[in-house]
Amino acid sequence: MPGAAFHIDYSREGELLRAHVTGVNGTLETTLAYWTALAAELRLGQVPKSLLVVDDMEGDPPPPEQLEQFVQAMVGMGFEGVRVAYVEAHAQQIPEVEYGEILARERGFDARVFGSEAAARIWLRHGIA
Repeated sequence: MPGAAFHIDYSREGELLRAHVTGVNGTLETTLAYWTALAAELRLGQVPKSLLVVDDMEGDPPPPEQLEQFVQAMVGMGFEGVRVAYVEAHAQQIPEVEYGEILARERGFDARVFGSEAAARIWLRHGIA
């Protein structure tokens, strides 16, 4: 996305779509923009069963009240029925991001937050971590 505060590298591994996100975050607008890009990629070709998002972005996640707006905005974008594993590269941010996981699960999304890609992949394959 030209001029975006982020860049996403995609790879498909069977029924898994892996998205490695880099750049600078910290706003609801940036978070919505890159998840909108992820939703668009999901719709290309056959929809994968699993999405692995590896977040290597700098900056803080949006605050809790904006996470609620973010999760609400995701409804109907195509993530329903897709198992989503989100890997947060910055361990100190995991508790904040887990709040987003709780909100997403309350709205019926099959999503989890992880601190490592290995644990995320195990959950995506087997449902345990």
